[in-house]
Amino acid sequence: MQIPMLRQIPGDSPVHRLWAGTKLVIVFVLGLMTWILPSWPALGFVAVCLIAFAVIAGIPVGALPRPPWWFWALISVSVVWSWIARGNDGGLLALRAVLLGLIVLAMSVLVIWTTPVAELAPAVAVLMAPLRLLRFPVDEWAVTIALSLRGLPMLIEEMRLLWAAHKLRPKSGGDSGHPSAELGILDIIVAAMSSAMRRSAEMAEAITARGGTGRLTAYPSRPGRIDVIVLTVFLILCAGAATAGVIYL
Repeated sequence: MQIPMLRQIPGDSPVHRLWAGTKLVIVFVLGLMTWILPSWPALGFVAVCLIAFAVIAGIPVGALPRPPWWFWALISVSVVWSWIARGNDGGLLALRAVLLGLIVLAMSVLVIWTTPVAELAPAVAVLMAPLRLLRFPVDEWAVTIALSLRGLPMLIEEMRLLWAAHKLRPKSGGDSGHPSAELGILDIIVAAMSSAMRRSAEMAEAITARGGTGRLTAYPSRPGRIDVIVLTVFLILCAGAATAGVIYL
């Protein structure tokens, strides 16, 4: 069974029960730490945190994405090229950058796997509440993020269906004059955009019928006691990892 990459994996683990804002703060802190202290100890700490959260959340092995071979080939070529062009330092720097990108992406996907989409917009609105003093459109930003996360899996699924339908069409020669001979990837993209516009119009009508976008951020969302404990322990561990990273540098 194939599990979509950008959809929630049902579960009742401690990670699933954490407040959505707690997970977003953890991802932000880990990403900030690796950006400020780009060292191997910091990268290793982030990787350990990622694996620990995935194990606690009970993420099945079958849910892990399997990129195509050319994805790993491009990464390997870029690292090897940096190694040849700039020596060991350049190769290690390229390898660290690749691992950092993959780990940050995996952390973001882990949040989506363990968090209902309906809880993301209220959590983002609570976290960005101080920006209201500067008259920033916090609610609009939160709704945009939530709708983007909700719509992206639908768009990917639509592209898969269109591509599968394209492969099932009878193939005709280039000089046959049949419309299927001229159908290419551009036509599939145009069809996907048309379908996305139709779905967005339907979603807008559904949101309006339910009271507008303000209902998306009005959902009660606050951290609990377990969130405070997890964040406290996490920040202490981050401080220790940051100290090790400073010593390493």
